[in-house]
Amino acid sequence: MKVVSVVGARPQFVKLAPIASAFARTDAEHVIVHTGQHYDPTLSDVFFSGLSIPSPDVHLAVGSGSHGHQTAAMLSALEDTFADVRPDWVLVYGDTNSTIAAALAAVKIHIPLAHLEAGLRSFNRLMPEEHNRVLTDHAADLLLAPTDTAMRHLGNEGLAARSVLVGDVMADICLQLRRDIMAGNTSAKSTDVGEPYLVATIHRAENTDDPARLAAIIASIAEVDMAVHLFAHPRLRDRAARHGIDLTSGSISLREPLPYRDMVAQILGSSGVITDSGGVQKESFLLERPCTTLRTETEWTETLEGGWNVLLPGLENLSAVATRTMSEPPGTSPFGDGHAADAAVTALATHTPSR
Repeated sequence: MKVVSVVGARPQFVKLAPIASAFARTDAEHVIVHTGQHYDPTLSDVFFSGLSIPSPDVHLAVGSGSHGHQTAAMLSALEDTFADVRPDWVLVYGDTNSTIAAALAAVKIHIPLAHLEAGLRSFNRLMPEEHNRVLTDHAADLLLAPTDTAMRHLGNEGLAARSVLVGDVMADICLQLRRDIMAGNTSAKSTDVGEPYLVATIHRAENTDDPARLAAIIASIAEVDMAVHLFAHPRLRDRAARHGIDLTSGSISLREPLPYRDMVAQILGSSGVITDSGGVQKESFLLERPCTTLRTETEWTETLEGGWNVLLPGLENLSAVATRTMSEPPGTSPFGDGHAADAAVTALATHTPSR
């Protein structure tokens, strides 16, 4: 079995790590293609080195651009790559422009397509990611779902016959790193030990492109009654500079993005999280840290159970909500037992079509 994994953005590199490890335990040929959607070293290179992911076999170096231009550039380059490699499967991850470009390139030349993290739905059609994930699911030949909720969404859309529940590969790596950090078996550690702090990440277009919205978010975070470590995505820095918004005011301590291992340690050492990221919501849940999400919806509705994740698009009482404490742990994880990557590789082998 020959599988091409297509990745291009930070969350996809994290998902790739356990998948690459699972493939290494088989006799399958695994080809890694990096589109270059995220090209900043802090959002790309450090994940490959820090998570022991093999270097990409192909790097397309597409870079930034509008959604249309970036997706088009990837689509053309990926079609040539797939035609040359001729894999049994193209495996795509999540909901980025790299995901939809690879999906379109694969199906146009009749190469079987598998979608890891299938079935997520925010039901917000203003999100480019929502269109990417829905279109990819309906194009895919094999849907690798992370949760029971995702399986229900796929069933409601008539896709049950192509769907397999494998669990969440992000849980695989997050839970393993948590064990390593708690046991002291890693160099990763949180900073400012003894000083309570929150972790914050903001990067979505709906929160950064509108100057008034971004200014309100930063002002509210600055007023939080606890130190806030704001790990600033390049998009956030760019929009803040463009709009003249100071990212260092009040409670905010501005930080560079971290390798995944260190980010897990930061969250584990924190009192809670403020974010608009889908992945960080889930990591907070798995690490048992309360999360406050500055969005109107979440793809990971399981994290809302018991108040571990709270949606706060209006920013009302942000300080009180973000610094809340939880009396009981979340309980049984809905994201699997930490062996999702092995289940995904097995599903690919089981469903590989004959040539």
